[in-house]
This record gives sequence, structure tokens and C-alpha cells, in this order.
Amino acid sequence: MRYVVTGTDTGIGKTVFAAALTRALGASYWKPIQSGLLDGADGETVAELGVEAVLPEAYRLTEPLSPHRAAELDGVTIDPAKLVPPTDDPLVIEGAGGVLVPVTRELLYADLFARWGLPVVLVARTGLGTINHSLLSVEALRARGAAVHGIAFVGDANEDNEATICAIAGVKRLGRLPKLDPLTADSLAAAFAEHFRIEDFQ
Repeated sequence: MRYVVTGTDTGIGKTVFAAALTRALGASYWKPIQSGLLDGADGETVAELGVEAVLPEAYRLTEPLSPHRAAELDGVTIDPAKLVPPTDDPLVIEGAGGVLVPVTRELLYADLFARWGLPVVLVARTGLGTINHSLLSVEALRARGAAVHGIAFVGDANEDNEATICAIAGVKRLGRLPKLDPLTADSLAAAFAEHFRIEDFQ
């Protein structure tokens, strides 16, 4: 059980979902490139949400920007050859932002996902605009030969948006993670257990 978790955009709840999935699978968590250290690292967030095995990033970049630009500002050259998934199994890998975010000026995350050959879980919002963003993301992944395992939604229930996206894209609707207040390790685990079937990831 090895999955890539990516999103339709930044700030949509991808890291929170990745933490929930990692914990439910008893998996290791790996974010190959962390940019935005000034705002804290996603590895720290998932650890606070109950993930025990957080693997070190290949690159840690200062500015909260696309990895290609954050690396340039830090004077770092990202070597794609170093972005090889750990051998841990189960494993959850989290990308950055959306599927077409540049890793370097020659390589997009979707290209990297296809190279790895691992199933991709797309995290999408439920509100206005998500149909377009989600369908574009699925098309971009498939155009590069990446396997889309399914879509996990985050936010308030929107039955028509969720059903429409999955029907048009022809992808599995994995579930929906509601916004949680408070967001804790326990509340997240309970919400994941209520709204997702672990069998869909096994």
C-alpha cells in the first residue's frame, strides 16, 4: 500500500487528509520537497496529527513558493534523481500544491508521479470551482500516465459537485473529510473512520 496524495490547489486540506490516511494505514509519511519552512513544515503538522513515522525530506526550502522558485532563491539545485520514494510499505507521499506545480523548470509533479508508478489520490475542495479544477487535474495526471486511484473531498458536503466530478472523470469517490474544529489527532482519526472505507486503500 503505497500512495501519492496530491491536490487540485494549495491550502485545500491535502496535508490533513494525508495525515489521516497515513495514520489509518499505519504508514510512513514522506514529503519529498518541503518549501515554506518559515511557516513550518508539513511533517511537523502530520506528526501533531498522530503520524508516528515521518521520514526526512529530500529538500527543505525556506520560502513558501513553488519548489522550483524556492530552490532558486535558496541557491539550491533540485536533482530529480534524489526524489526516489523510500522503500517503506505502507507509505504515503505528499506532493506540493497542485499536480502541475513545477519541481524544477523542466519537471512537474505530475511527471514525477508518473515516473514513480504509484497510485495517486487527488484531494479536492467541494465548493464552487472544484469541478473545473478537479477534472483538469485528473486529465493532467492521465495525460502523463499516472494512475488516479480516486478523489477524496475536503469541506462541506456538496453532493452534486462530488458526484458530477467522479462521474465525468470516471474515478472512484473515496469519501469526504469535513472541516474539523477542533482539529486534533483524535478528531481527525474519528472523522476519517466515519467518512472513508479503509478497504478502498487496501
